[in-house]
Amino acid sequence: MTEDLTPAEAYAAALARNAERATALAPFREMYDFDLDPFQIEACKALEAGKGVLVAAPTGSGKTIVGEFAVHLALTQGRKCFYTTPIKALSNQKYADLVKRYGADKVGLLTGDNSVNGDAPIVVMTTEVLRNMLYAGSQALSGLGYVVMDEVHYLSDRFRGAVWEEVIIHLPESVTLVSLSATVSNAEEFGDWLDTVRGDTEVIVSESRPVPLWQHVLAGRRMYDLFEEETDHGGRGASRREVNPDLLRLARTENTRTYNPRDRRRGKMVREADRERERRQRSRIWTPGRPEVIDRLDAEGLLPAITFIFSRAGCEAAVQQCLYAGLRLNDDEARQRVREIVEERTSSIPAEDLHVLGYYEWLEALERGIAAHHAGMLPTFKEVVEELFVRGLVKAVFATETLALGINMPARSVVLEKLVKWNGEQHADITPGEYTQLTGRAGRRGIDVEGHAVVLWQRGLDPGHLAGLAGTRTYPLRSSFKPSYNMAVNLVDQFGRHRSRELLETSFAQFQADRSVVGISRQVQKNEEGLEGYREGMTCHLGDFEEYALLRRDLKDRETELAKQGAAQRRAQAASSLEKLKPGDVIHVPTGKFAGLALVLDPGIPAGRTNGHRGFEHHDGPRPLVLTAERQVKRLASIDFPVPVEALERMRIPKSFNPRSPQSRRDLASALRSKAGHINPDRHRKNRSAAADDREIARLRTAIRAHPCHGCDEREDHARWAERYHRLQRDTRQLERRIEGRTNTIARTFDRIVALLTELDYLRGDEVTDNGKRLARLYGELDLLASECLRDRVWESLTPPELAACVSALVYESRQADDAVAPKLPTGNAKAALGEMVRIWGRLDALEEEFKINQAEGVGQREPDLGFAWAAYQWASDKSLDQVLREAEMPAGDFVRWCKQVIDVLGQIAAAAPKENSTVAKNARKAVDSLLRGVVAYSSVG
Repeated sequence: MTEDLTPAEAYAAALARNAERATALAPFREMYDFDLDPFQIEACKALEAGKGVLVAAPTGSGKTIVGEFAVHLALTQGRKCFYTTPIKALSNQKYADLVKRYGADKVGLLTGDNSVNGDAPIVVMTTEVLRNMLYAGSQALSGLGYVVMDEVHYLSDRFRGAVWEEVIIHLPESVTLVSLSATVSNAEEFGDWLDTVRGDTEVIVSESRPVPLWQHVLAGRRMYDLFEEETDHGGRGASRREVNPDLLRLARTENTRTYNPRDRRRGKMVREADRERERRQRSRIWTPGRPEVIDRLDAEGLLPAITFIFSRAGCEAAVQQCLYAGLRLNDDEARQRVREIVEERTSSIPAEDLHVLGYYEWLEALERGIAAHHAGMLPTFKEVVEELFVRGLVKAVFATETLALGINMPARSVVLEKLVKWNGEQHADITPGEYTQLTGRAGRRGIDVEGHAVVLWQRGLDPGHLAGLAGTRTYPLRSSFKPSYNMAVNLVDQFGRHRSRELLETSFAQFQADRSVVGISRQVQKNEEGLEGYREGMTCHLGDFEEYALLRRDLKDRETELAKQGAAQRRAQAASSLEKLKPGDVIHVPTGKFAGLALVLDPGIPAGRTNGHRGFEHHDGPRPLVLTAERQVKRLASIDFPVPVEALERMRIPKSFNPRSPQSRRDLASALRSKAGHINPDRHRKNRSAAADDREIARLRTAIRAHPCHGCDEREDHARWAERYHRLQRDTRQLERRIEGRTNTIARTFDRIVALLTELDYLRGDEVTDNGKRLARLYGELDLLASECLRDRVWESLTPPELAACVSALVYESRQADDAVAPKLPTGNAKAALGEMVRIWGRLDALEEEFKINQAEGVGQREPDLGFAWAAYQWASDKSLDQVLREAEMPAGDFVRWCKQVIDVLGQIAAAAPKENSTVAKNARKAVDSLLRGVVAYSSVG
């Protein structure tokens, strides 16, 4: 082609090549054995030009190349680069990658668990570590040139997202920010904000998957393509895709009613031929079992595969089902290699712990090429699974959705068992963003020609809905930023109150709120024009129809109010009746999921809060713990008792009764049915309606009949216009309140926090007191509670294991519902200290209510959870892993994770505790040493 160039064009091309060779990008590109994609080159060039970049691209597309170029630039310029990740596993993975490239002397690692070569020019760290360094004014920030924020879309996370915004806002101006994100639908908006707070930022969005993705549905023995012609392969082209008509036909067939002899079709019996055809069609439709799915994928060459099951127990059960089915995906050579790697990686685990951890069953599955992957597993076990999967020695992994969050485990195929998952509150459909994130694992760059996403057929599956999930690229980035107590004292200490307030108003949360106000203002203007039109429509020639409509509305409101009062009275009577219940009372639960005969085990707690999640955990009366006739032990709520309840009979509850024992429940439920199964409860009679005797209702009805507009022939037409006017006016006022509420929301929350901290003597104007300086060193959800416990010397007389038990209440959050039995606690000083912590929390909770700090909005202190106290105490007291896990009834992975979080907070407490006349700092360090042993001490790095 060069022969076709004119001399001038050839000279220009030579100049361009020479200019490129002179850039830092040229030698960087030579480090890779593949050519960079256009979006990677564009981002790298912007970085070299001195701009910040936001790169939004699908999973597996190679976004991290841009982060690695920032590392390359920092080393070339003699500056530092911090590479931040949201989770420790990702930090460990990135650390290993960079060490392989640049050598251990140039790369460091800082996480809550590990500190390796922290003064190196390249340091990989979790985002929280960088936030803490910024607040502490760490010397390590000197010479920092670049910060890479991998998986920056984590700032949507409602628990940890605020940390990302804190870092972005507080990084020195001289630092260039590299933000790497999944494909989000509002990347431009996020880029505009970065431009505002960080300066010139280039937004690079790539929606092309590096490996085409094919979508399927597996029903019975047949694998259906989801789309009839999938010519755009998951985002590569622009052609329109139609849902496979065979799938639509299958859904129609499967969703028709099964045959019933009493059914009539047009008055006649359903014909035998129709029934036979329906039976044949149905015989082809079923949800394949897990071993059957893996076998099918293996036969079609679609392994390795990740099957997403939204339950830890489901993942473990899937592995067992594959073992029982005799599934073997590895040959003898692969089995031997698996055993060698596993034994090498687990050599530091004591032999007595291996049996407790289910090591031998786990190893057998790995040797067959099958594994589970979820948060309940020991971290070492998870890392081994990841390594074996990447090496191709594990070919079928059953995982919870946490695997989709950043870990580098691409597969040829991804299987989704269901399109519904538990979101912490209810079973909800997965979102298009979640679907994209999960299926993004399918297709290994440089290995697979195409990736495959397989959804298993389930009764009621709607192919149209699935196509919507697969075809939608909607994953908006929403800020979860909220000020905290620790943040407030650190900001005031560094910048003073006024400047801190201004800084918080530059957050992405406020940026989004302010932008949304513009659209709301436009809607208000439209509504006001509509109100004028409605006012004309309700004009009546007989009189003031607006006045008449107001009378009618007042009547309706009064009737509604009286109905509510009646309901409230019935609830109060029901609550009063619940307060009279005693253990052993046999009652009839009138409504709800557990309606029917029940035995009261515990009358419940008095009116108030159950666990401190103010704003959504209120209850208005006792919540009796009952055993139902169907052998279930449940904590009921006032909603289950719309009418008063009374004891039908009395029963003795055996002292040996254990609500966790199925046999105990079965025996007592049987006795309950024998004792009271024949009793029919009395029906509650309704009282006379309060509206019948209400004077205000009588007055309004008289006024309505006397009004001139009441006699209008077009009265109801006018009334319809008046109702529309009223509704639109109400909506307009709500919009105006939203505009008012969204302006300066973050700053207003900050003001309330500062006011509360001033009340508690943590702040005095712009001065941070000694109490405040202590709080500034405590990071975590219950930072203020920890600080108050130190101030009140609650932990002074405790031994290291007792202190570990108390600190566990600051970090632990139970996965179980509040109907679980009370947790076991250490006795003596530890139990007294835990009780005092709960009392201090109650005082803080009341203060937060007084200062309008609402935990439902993500601000404030939840109630300490005592559910891990006994496990932490036992482990710190040198008890065996077998004993601790058996008594805690907790998976090893959860146990290790909570222990590490307790260790993290103990470290903070050791740094924040008084150095004189106090034993807390010394005992906190001893408690760390006591916890950091055995499985808790195992680490993949350092």
